[in-house]
Amino acid sequence: MSDSFDTGVVPSIEKDTNTSALSLDSAKNTAVNTANAVQNHPITQNITNGPVATNVKDQTAKTQSELSSLAASRTTPGAPAATGQQLTHYHSFFTRLLSWEHPRASGIAFASVVAFIFAARYLNILRYGLKLTSWTLGATVLAEAAGKAAFGKGLITQIRPRKYYTIPKDSIDRLTGDITELINFFVIESQRIIFAENVFASAAAFLGAFISYYLIKIVPFWGLTLLSTSLVFLTPLIYKTNKEVIDAQIANVSSIVNQQTEQVKQLASHHAARATETTKAYASDYSAKAQEIIGNARGRSSSPSVEKKKPAYKSEDFPAAPKEGFKSESLHENEPLIST
Repeated sequence: MSDSFDTGVVPSIEKDTNTSALSLDSAKNTAVNTANAVQNHPITQNITNGPVATNVKDQTAKTQSELSSLAASRTTPGAPAATGQQLTHYHSFFTRLLSWEHPRASGIAFASVVAFIFAARYLNILRYGLKLTSWTLGATVLAEAAGKAAFGKGLITQIRPRKYYTIPKDSIDRLTGDITELINFFVIESQRIIFAENVFASAAAFLGAFISYYLIKIVPFWGLTLLSTSLVFLTPLIYKTNKEVIDAQIANVSSIVNQQTEQVKQLASHHAARATETTKAYASDYSAKAQEIIGNARGRSSSPSVEKKKPAYKSEDFPAAPKEGFKSESLHENEPLIST
């Protein structure tokens, strides 16, 4: 009885196991066939291999190529500064970036800066960063505690790497060198603007600072930053797309300015010549008068002396002075001195 029971139970278990294996294989095959059918379907092929997908792939490849070319353009320029010192490799980088030689890379950089300005304005990045950090740490602590409580081994411990990631020293040196070059780029450019190495750049910086001084009173800082970024990126793009028209207008304005300058020079030279002639005439007149006055003075000093006038009366017209002494007469003793 038991033998028959045992022999009856074992085949049933093997049959269930085989059935489960067959059903699992069948499900796998069905899933694979379904995935292949979806992948080989005309609609899927049209989406993945159609013109839209091809265009997306081409644009992605071109964008990656331009980004690589822009990153490789960080070379030290051959032309030094006015002082003779070499410029940084970020001068070439920013020159190509702002001149839109690589349109996709420049567009991505401009969009990234604008997005960062809006994010800093409307998003509390620090708060969300702290919130994300707290959630991450809470999830890891909870998963580790739950794993140790349920399985005797933490879940985070099982996915922990065998060796923690470290930054190689060469990478740190390259990063430090790039940061140093970037800082020196701004330091050198600020000095070149202050000391007017490029007059047009210094004039543009002066105009920007002057306008910003008044705009900062009515425009918030983030708005002024957005406006400055737009001007820095879009002004070269507008010039590049309308170069012929702008160059023609600049040449016309330069011609008018040169003509007016030439007329002013001619007018100034004419008035200067007339002023010189008038000055010479006045100088000659005053010189002649001075010589005449000096000549008259010399003539008077060299003329003969005036003869002395003879007196109108002669000595014979006066009586001769007495030569004998005066004789005093004796007075009578009884005669009083004063008659009464």
